[in-house]
Amino acid sequence: MKDQVKGVQRSLDKSFQPLFEEQELLAKVIEFFPYPIQIFSLDGTARLINKATLEMIGIRSVESHVGKYNVFEDPIVRKLGVVDQVRQVLTGKTVYLTDFNAPYQDMIRYFNVEDRDIQTISSDITCFPLVKSDGVTEYFAAVFIFKKIYRGKEEIGRGKRYIETHWQEPFDAKETAKAACLSKAHFTKLFKKHTGVTPHEYYINYKISKLKEKLLDTNLSIAQAFAACNMDYNGHSARVFREKVGVTPSAYRKMSE
Repeated sequence: MKDQVKGVQRSLDKSFQPLFEEQELLAKVIEFFPYPIQIFSLDGTARLINKATLEMIGIRSVESHVGKYNVFEDPIVRKLGVVDQVRQVLTGKTVYLTDFNAPYQDMIRYFNVEDRDIQTISSDITCFPLVKSDGVTEYFAAVFIFKKIYRGKEEIGRGKRYIETHWQEPFDAKETAKAACLSKAHFTKLFKKHTGVTPHEYYINYKISKLKEKLLDTNLSIAQAFAACNMDYNGHSARVFREKVGVTPSAYRKMSE
């Protein structure tokens, strides 16, 4: 990945150095550059941004960003604790930010970005100085290599499918989150936001729905119906059923006759 980004950097250095005095031409080069890229003045203010960045991040317009956004004042950059690291670019260093995970709801809160079904944008970012032919650094660039865009519905769908496939097994929060490709804490928070219940509650509700189906089979005793769902028929399980359904297992069976 670093070799890829270094190649991009060399290309930018070669392309931009002759263009510092030709701002209009520089803007055209940025616009058609294949990677998401931003150009900043030394105080951290965005000066140029290309179409790839607008589309990937969801920024509504160039006018709402250029001249207004400042990377050193970005609440997300500050929250992730990388401001000082980014500032090193001002000393002539190339700065690599790996696994920069920006919560999209924070981006909506702080910036003029579209409200999309995205939870987190994960990217590697390389910041490096742009040096003029006389050796003076006037700007610095940030190139984004986007690794993953976490969309809430995709991750929730994977978690649901895992639960619905493993409902007869004991609930495993860690494995369920792993199936969704998220950390357990992030998955639990995301799942409840989208469904209104925790993953464990969804598991219990799904298990009860399967138990209700088994209780309709009069060839099975109530205990056998519970056993078919890998549940012991005891006071605790009967109480959980009543809390979820509103009646006892035996009353539910009688209602269905």
